Amino acid sequence: MFHRGKKGFILFVISLTVMCSCDGSMMAEKGGAIPSMGESSKADLQRISKKKIYFGHMSVGENILDGVRDIMREHPDIQLNIVETNSPSSFDQPIFAHSRIGNNGDPKSKIDAFVQYMDGGIGNSADIAFFKFCYIDILSATDADEVFNRYRTAIETLKRKYPKVTFVHVTAPLRVVQTGFLVPIKKIISRPLGGYEDNIKRKRFNDLLRQEYEGKDPIFDLARIESTYPDGRQSTFDNEEKSYEALVAVYTYDGGHLNEIGRKIVAGQLLSFLPNLSK
Repeated sequence: MFHRGKKGFILFVISLTVMCSCDGSMMAEKGGAIPSMGESSKADLQRISKKKIYFGHMSVGENILDGVRDIMREHPDIQLNIVETNSPSSFDQPIFAHSRIGNNGDPKSKIDAFVQYMDGGIGNSADIAFFKFCYIDILSATDADEVFNRYRTAIETLKRKYPKVTFVHVTAPLRVVQTGFLVPIKKIISRPLGGYEDNIKRKRFNDLLRQEYEGKDPIFDLARIESTYPDGRQSTFDNEEKSYEALVAVYTYDGGHLNEIGRKIVAGQLLSFLPNLSK
């Protein structure tokens, strides 16, 4: 009986392991409601369709743009000229230009690439410009203060050089964190919890960005959107008596990238955010 019970327990633990992603996070749940796009009016969105916008990103950014396309299919009155390009010659007409930027895991390369694209001609033509880091750019070993300081120096220089451009700041995206009965056990035995340390470091970067620019420049708070359920509840975890944001599990298919639900929610918020920018 003892051996049968022990074997059953081992199989149970293995099944739980299979349910977790490679970083220890629970796999995303299915389902969940999709909130409305927000209060953007047709006139607001038509105004944005006449702007010249540049967005630098990697894969999560592509998820967001897929969400914008989802919304455009459902609302034919929303017509944005979405084109993958970083060529300055493309900005001779209204455009929502986007391109991949830098290398994942190297935030400096993304800052440098954004500066290069702005100085290469986009800065002389764009109305709105922004880029986002990926969750892989800010991990537990990352010096978040150094990344932010480098980012701030680059953006402040660009703001002086291109005063007609509205530069938007974007908080770093999140990942899901480990949940379930193993969490208190791991805490007791001092084992690392999946996703905790990385999201803690991302919050450090995001808090620095919020503190620097809130009330001064537009901030698209991607991390806050990703960590907010449709009913307004927050997806958070506690560590050493502090609370941190985590990606809502129903918004992702792999613990970090956005699924059909998550991408549409973020895209809807972006389309609600952009019309509020003016310069």
